[in-house]
Amino acid sequence: MLNLSAKNIRLNGSAANKEEAIKQVAAGLVANNHVAEGYADGMFAREQQTSTFLGNGIAIPHGTLDTRHLVQETGVQIIQFPQGVQWGDGNTAYVVIGIAAKSDEHLTLLRQLTTVLSDEDAAAELAKTQDIQTFADILSGKKSLPTLSPQTLSLNVETNSLLTLAAINAGKLQEQGHVASSYISDTIAAEPLALAENFYIIDSAKGNLANGIALARASNGKTLISVAAVDNSLESTIALLLKPEVRQQLTQANAEQIIAIFNGQSVEVATPAQASGQVIGTFTVRNENGLHARPSAVLVQTLKPFTAKINVENLDRGTTPANAKSTMKVVALGASKGARLRFVAEGEDAQQAIEALAKAFESGLGESVSYVPETPDSIEGGAAAVSAAPVATQAVENHVQNANSDSLDASFVIKNEHGLHARPSAVLVNEVKKYQAKIEVQNLDKNSPLVSAKSLMKIVALGATKGTTLRFVATGEDAQAALDGIGAAINAGLGE
Repeated sequence: MLNLSAKNIRLNGSAANKEEAIKQVAAGLVANNHVAEGYADGMFAREQQTSTFLGNGIAIPHGTLDTRHLVQETGVQIIQFPQGVQWGDGNTAYVVIGIAAKSDEHLTLLRQLTTVLSDEDAAAELAKTQDIQTFADILSGKKSLPTLSPQTLSLNVETNSLLTLAAINAGKLQEQGHVASSYISDTIAAEPLALAENFYIIDSAKGNLANGIALARASNGKTLISVAAVDNSLESTIALLLKPEVRQQLTQANAEQIIAIFNGQSVEVATPAQASGQVIGTFTVRNENGLHARPSAVLVQTLKPFTAKINVENLDRGTTPANAKSTMKVVALGASKGARLRFVAEGEDAQQAIEALAKAFESGLGESVSYVPETPDSIEGGAAAVSAAPVATQAVENHVQNANSDSLDASFVIKNEHGLHARPSAVLVNEVKKYQAKIEVQNLDKNSPLVSAKSLMKIVALGATKGTTLRFVATGEDAQAALDGIGAAINAGLGE
């Protein structure tokens, strides 16, 4: 991120032409000891080669290779020209950013600038604001905006599509100035991370202009959180989403309650299950051939000892609720491997019935199973909303092995007393980013899906506590070095 202050920003400048504007920014670079005298000649030479007008009223004059030896320290000098300066070809520059960079450091600066300045609204505000801190915050990607507001909430959307929810969230974040168009295209193309049944989260490394959160919730409760982040200040907010009770509340709360929840306030939200005395269990079919006769019969036999009324529906096929104590109706659900089934139980032993069913699904309904669902089973209502306990996973000692011909994997045990909270997660991500390799990670104890280990949000969302085993899969030229480095960082305590 650019480090900007009043030292390298000047508002309300004036210049008769672009030559005078370039002289002014060059003088500022000299005054701040970024370059030596003569660097302006390189800036003029670059301008003769090709215009440095970037678009959206922004010009970025910089030197040539012949004047790179005059750069003493990488930096920028920025002058705002509210009246505009003609930059040729009919273009008018309102903000001129003089760049001095050693080696190829200017490429990093340009990437940062183009990410921020691709937003027309941000560029327009740069041209007119009279506040240096606001100017610096916009240009460095730290616009002062509310993280979550009613304008970034969309409730009761008539859809079952995550793609639609992602598009709505991205559009809302762009409207409020949190993201640029590259964020929208990236999140629409990406696969959201499932934190629980009907609850998802997504972010992007592209187009983040200011910290922000958007929430879109379908009328059936399916909820997607989209995160825009320019620094680590949203870590505690993301950590809230690891709590099952918070996720459950967000699928039912109104707009005012949602904002209160994200502000850390205690909110009472009655779920349908709590209001009706129901217990709802949502489970994934692990059986290789789905719910054919034998596992269906085991399911029914599991439920028959209980007096509670229990209905079941196939969420993937949108079936109507059917009697879960009828083998014929369970088979008729047409539940294949990976299908999500929702059971609704009412009665004095409803909780015990659903808990027994959870264990039956985990153990394979009378069959040997190895399939690991991407979305954890869940139970809501009754005593509390909880995630169904996953099948115990044997502790894995640190090891490295070939996952396939192109990748390596390693498993490490988290030693931090408080698990992977904000600080150790950030240290881990910084270690991972050192390597030229695709690196993914999963929480073996929770049977979570593989996610990018270069995303702070996704590392925090793993919910790794002390003793948790994380499995890393690395692909690329630095795969072995990456796993060695990650292992050393974890064993050293990740900064703690």
